[in-house]
Amino acid sequence: MTVRRDFQEPPRSRPDLVIGREELFTSAREQLGRGGSVLLHGPAGIGKSTALRALAADYGGAARTVLRCSATESESHLPFLALADLFGLVLEDVSGALPGAQRTALESALTGRGESTLQRDGLALRLAVLSALRVLAARGPVLVVADDLQWLDAASAELLGFAARRLGDTPVQMLCAVRTEGEEYDRHLPASPPDTLAVRLGPLNRTQVSALLDHRGYTPLSRSTIRDIHRTSGGNPLFALELGRALAESPARPRPGEPLPVPTSLRALVLSRLEMLSDEARRTLLVASAGARPTLALLHAAGREQAEAETAQAATLGLLATDPEAPALRFAHPLISAALYAEAPAQERRAVHAALSTAASDPIERARHLALASTGTDPDVAARLAEAGALARDRGAPSVAASLGLLSARHTPADSTPGPDERRLQAAEDAITAGEADLARDIARDVLTRASVPAERVRAWMVVIEAAGQALGEVDAVFPQVLADAGDDPRLLAQVYYQLAWRGLVVEGDFAEARQEAAHAAELAARGGDRRTELMALSFQASTETLMGHPDAPATVKRALKEPQDPYVACHHNGAGSARFRWLIMSDQLPEARATITALLREVRRRGMVESEVHFLRFLADTELRSGHCGRALDLARESLRLARDSGIGEGASAMLASLAEASAGDVDRALALAREAADHAEVDGDQMYLSRALAALGYAQLVAGDPAATVRSLRRVRELEQGLGINDPGRGRWHGDLAEALVRIGEPGEAQDVIDTTRAHALRLGRQSVLAVLDRAEALVRAARGEHEAAAARLTSVQDRLGRLGYGLEEARAAFALARLRTQAAGFPRSGARPLPGPASYDEAARLFRRCRALPWLRQVDAAATAGPAAVEPPAAAPAVALDALAGLAAMERQVASLVMEGATNREIAARLFISVKTVEATLTRVYRKLGIRSRVDIVRLAAGRRTT
Repeated sequence: MTVRRDFQEPPRSRPDLVIGREELFTSAREQLGRGGSVLLHGPAGIGKSTALRALAADYGGAARTVLRCSATESESHLPFLALADLFGLVLEDVSGALPGAQRTALESALTGRGESTLQRDGLALRLAVLSALRVLAARGPVLVVADDLQWLDAASAELLGFAARRLGDTPVQMLCAVRTEGEEYDRHLPASPPDTLAVRLGPLNRTQVSALLDHRGYTPLSRSTIRDIHRTSGGNPLFALELGRALAESPARPRPGEPLPVPTSLRALVLSRLEMLSDEARRTLLVASAGARPTLALLHAAGREQAEAETAQAATLGLLATDPEAPALRFAHPLISAALYAEAPAQERRAVHAALSTAASDPIERARHLALASTGTDPDVAARLAEAGALARDRGAPSVAASLGLLSARHTPADSTPGPDERRLQAAEDAITAGEADLARDIARDVLTRASVPAERVRAWMVVIEAAGQALGEVDAVFPQVLADAGDDPRLLAQVYYQLAWRGLVVEGDFAEARQEAAHAAELAARGGDRRTELMALSFQASTETLMGHPDAPATVKRALKEPQDPYVACHHNGAGSARFRWLIMSDQLPEARATITALLREVRRRGMVESEVHFLRFLADTELRSGHCGRALDLARESLRLARDSGIGEGASAMLASLAEASAGDVDRALALAREAADHAEVDGDQMYLSRALAALGYAQLVAGDPAATVRSLRRVRELEQGLGINDPGRGRWHGDLAEALVRIGEPGEAQDVIDTTRAHALRLGRQSVLAVLDRAEALVRAARGEHEAAAARLTSVQDRLGRLGYGLEEARAAFALARLRTQAAGFPRSGARPLPGPASYDEAARLFRRCRALPWLRQVDAAATAGPAAVEPPAAAPAVALDALAGLAAMERQVASLVMEGATNREIAARLFISVKTVEATLTRVYRKLGIRSRVDIVRLAAGRRTT
């Protein structure tokens, strides 16, 4: 089809959402933006046509003429068909400008009148296509969009390539897509200009597949199901969507251990080559498809005597990928294995599993195959599966243990001990450990429809609560029910009160209540002989006391670490080891904190504890960031965020830490976006504790971005939140120095000093030496703003040395930067009678320290300051005195709202920036009007200008 700007159809909605192609689009857009051409390539279903449509929509508007063609396999034998698609609608416009011979040849080829052939009219046709493109380009840029180049008829491909190689500087660009396997795309390049950029589309990751399925409405799918879809599709978007559609249309989901249903459309696509296999070779491949890690030895043990020859035949047909170095057989695509298995009759599949149940060497594999070969209940099969699940758990494969547990429950007779529901609950707890919270919740809810024994019901409710993660407000109605089920059993009540402690912290935002509930849970657990719950409750109590700055925190940490220990609690992210890490890092013992968290991370990875791994990666990133190893911290934070998004666990907390790391060592814009994402997560979950952390990260990113006013707004809100929560330890969020620094920058040294004095009192009581040093750095800036330059310089010199000795590399570099700015300012604006400040007025030391930390955003600030000179470090202008006096009597939130009105922000913008509702903004403004004795927003603006209201 040809579309010209003169008669283009009305604008339509944007083509299908393109997911997971950000980097690809960046390079393709840059190429198109500089006038080049792009060739997209990749296997069938990988999303080439979708990407092509999106790029064409973006860049088609810049061209006067867009020529399009899309070939099909069934029409590839028709000569000049693609040429007719491209030039059919513009033939009349260009034919008059062509020489006679060229015009005749082109019209004959496009209309079918006459008997034009490439052999007879080759030169005339080639020149005609080249001339036609030049004629169109003379009127304005031309974009040629060609999809499925592999089906382009040979004549059109030859003519298009001839012209493309000779266009030179003519404003004609080509945007094409071609199906390829591997990297064999170069044979299609001759149909494109010489400067064409070849871009390969690869598979999507699990998070991107999830987003794609969600975009198409295939929800709700559990994360374990999405994991299976991603594995089976190999990340191919088309295959993933077809599998998602088949699941959505299926009345029943596959049982544990069974592969996904493969729709007929995909079976036909990947199994067409099976018709060339012998029946025996097909059976051999079926055995391979059922095995977890098939090898020739396994196939022989399962009775496939001719396995070598039959697998070689399959490899020749492209069904198996050959790798001489790897002993395991590998299908060319996971979908081939799934489709082959789905195509086989149920009786034949059971026979294959029966053979593998004795052939497999691994006891877990043997048990799984035995279950899939059996029908009905069988206590012996159930017991073997339970044993295999325990083995998988010990090996650090809780996801496998959960699957085996469900298989065991299915084969467990109703009157057995343990019963089927008890085994289901074990599977649910394994799923929680593996990070499959939705699967765990579904199992527990199913058990609750039948269970009548209090212990089973409480255990199921605990899974439901654990599966909610930080969103405990969503399961608020559960607590009265589980308390009723627990009765007066101290062992059961201990579990409930432990979760109530978390509710008090996350939902109510009350540290004192959370501490009290945790202590009560520990006492109940001790009475009931439940050491695991007792240790978890003590660990929670210790962490809470640490954040509160409570004097009992060290003693509670010791109680939580007292023997006998429980191995699970010892390495859990809310266990005793984690509580000790928090105490160490807040006490400035960075080497010990790093050693502790590194050992914990190693252990949870061995055990397959996904949620703990997410959090420990974040803790380690935080430790490295404080130590000034910013590049290492960024890598760890990004890894934590990837794992969090993949598993759906701790996304807000990981986004918060990733924001801090990005602002210190990466991309500041990304840091701002991540902090806002973290705040959104906390708002949705109703989690006030992490909302304050997210806003603190946002304030830091805004400071690095050079927006101190925004920093003040964010961190004032953090101050209010933490005062309400009862968080008194400034070592937790470490935002106080940033707030004071930003206040100085916007001309509020008085409020900055108040923040410093209040925070210093807590830091002195708790012995937080690094916090005290950072506060001294901020106080030096206050002194400099008041003209006390010599005292400020002496304080900054001392601070830099103290932070260096404590091991806080990034904070040390920031002190050196502040000192360099002060000296540069003093050198550029000498005061009458003042002595020059000691030390060189140079940024070299700050640059060296930031470079050592790999703190690239800060290093860019140093370069900018060094280039700009003294003018860049002039003290900030003070706000109008009338405005400052008027706002002084307002509460903090009222002052923030009034300040934003002064900047011209609307109520909706104020609500978004302060993370409050529009109604709250309106109510706050009403109070502001009343307190200031004014009537409208206009009067507030007059205050900002220093004019009196009337």
